[in-house]
Amino acid sequence: MTSSDERPAGAPSPLPARLDPRAGRSPRHDSGTKGHAPRSGGIPPGSGTPFWRLAVATRAVAAVLSVTLLGVGGWGWYLGRVADASVSRTNAIPTSGNEGTGRAGEAMNLLLVGNDSRASATEEQLDALNTEASKGVNTDTMILAHVPADGSGASFVSFPRDSYVKIPGYGWDKLNAAYAYGYTQEAPEGATEKQKQAAGAQLLIRTISQLTGLQIDHYAEVDLLGFFNLSSVVGGVEVNLCEPAQDEFSGVDLEAGVQTISGEQALAFVRQRHGLPRGDFDRIVRQQTFIGGMIRKMLSDNVLFDLGKQRELVGAAADSLTVDQSLDLFELAGQMQSVTAGNVQFQTVPNVGTDQEDGKSIVRLEDEDSLHDFFAQLSAEPEEVAAPSPEAPATVDPSTVEVDVYNGSGISGLAGKAADALTASGFSVGTTGNASSMDHEQTEVRHAAGDEALARTVAAAIPGAVIKESDDAATGTVHLVLGSDFNGVGEAVTAAPAAPAVETEDARTAADTTCIN
Repeated sequence: MTSSDERPAGAPSPLPARLDPRAGRSPRHDSGTKGHAPRSGGIPPGSGTPFWRLAVATRAVAAVLSVTLLGVGGWGWYLGRVADASVSRTNAIPTSGNEGTGRAGEAMNLLLVGNDSRASATEEQLDALNTEASKGVNTDTMILAHVPADGSGASFVSFPRDSYVKIPGYGWDKLNAAYAYGYTQEAPEGATEKQKQAAGAQLLIRTISQLTGLQIDHYAEVDLLGFFNLSSVVGGVEVNLCEPAQDEFSGVDLEAGVQTISGEQALAFVRQRHGLPRGDFDRIVRQQTFIGGMIRKMLSDNVLFDLGKQRELVGAAADSLTVDQSLDLFELAGQMQSVTAGNVQFQTVPNVGTDQEDGKSIVRLEDEDSLHDFFAQLSAEPEEVAAPSPEAPATVDPSTVEVDVYNGSGISGLAGKAADALTASGFSVGTTGNASSMDHEQTEVRHAAGDEALARTVAAAIPGAVIKESDDAATGTVHLVLGSDFNGVGEAVTAAPAAPAVETEDARTAADTTCIN
């Protein structure tokens, strides 16, 4: 039996002495410690002392890692090196089937999973949780966390557990079946429990990667008991309900309005599905709301600088948190020091709502191209501010510009009309005819290298036309390809409608405190 096996139920995992923030530390009233000058007052920022590193790392990690412990509903751990020495590790990242695109610099994609395991809970804890013992292979909460390279914020996208997806090797099924298939079917014969869990995680990651078009870099998983312990340690978080909530299945019993919840009521709050207007979608919003409240709580001074609470959080997290082999929590903490509640974004994966498939209730997602576009925007690097461009080449006399006109709009006779108008405007028109295709949406002015002034002269007569360098245009001749936006020479083209921002119905930030169902 290991030392962890001998711990009383609910006791935190012991930390290595070198990482224990209280190990070897004198009481507060001591004037100093051996080899150090006496201290008075607080420890200044930037001092490099363990206390300050704890505070900075707590602030950084809270934004992303708190989500992991929400899993089926709870909080995270506080800092890098201490957590790295305490958490369990699993071989979660597959060697194939996870080669997604859409990467940007050193940005990171972390899959956060809540597992419905209650195997380690005591009878008293199970009673408080309003549930019973279960090993559990159901991943009822799945959230993709994207952290940009500059650490300027974080985006969390929730996946409904009933999302109807294609699971590699198993066909179409609900998303929460992916982990179960891997756990029961992918592990080798005679596999240990850890190997089965790793196989489940790998198949889930392959499924999410295929669905999103992204490479999943890291994995973090928490069980049900982890939420119960951690939400109690942190002292609860503030939520705001539009209506009272009572439900016998989850055990939730909360009044309407702003209130602070923790422990069993916090767990019930994020688990409830029955009796909610939108079922699992409202449960996802509750999870996101609780995460946001936890982030605000962790960024508050009463937790940020409370070493006692921080140590309790580490102990509780070590018993319920599992991450992949290469996730460096300390490095992640350093990357996220700029995160605030206002730049932590929550969304739900784009979908068309609930549906039926083979007699089962499912959530129908958007098509693959739409999903890939959504996640590509999520992971795109911010556009750099363009450097001031050199002065544009001057235009020339239209009579010195030869223009070939090609109709790509699909409107019969448009090239001839445009040629007549160009001639009337002083241009020399050469060839007219149809373009290679008739589905051009934009009018283009194409030119050879060095003929920028000629192209700008033509474009000046058709405001809004797009100028492009092309190998097809001979030197000294400009090609005008008419698109469906063309309105005539001397008139601006029809402006393309602005692309709508990709935002799902439940988009919110961690700073949002409006009431929810």
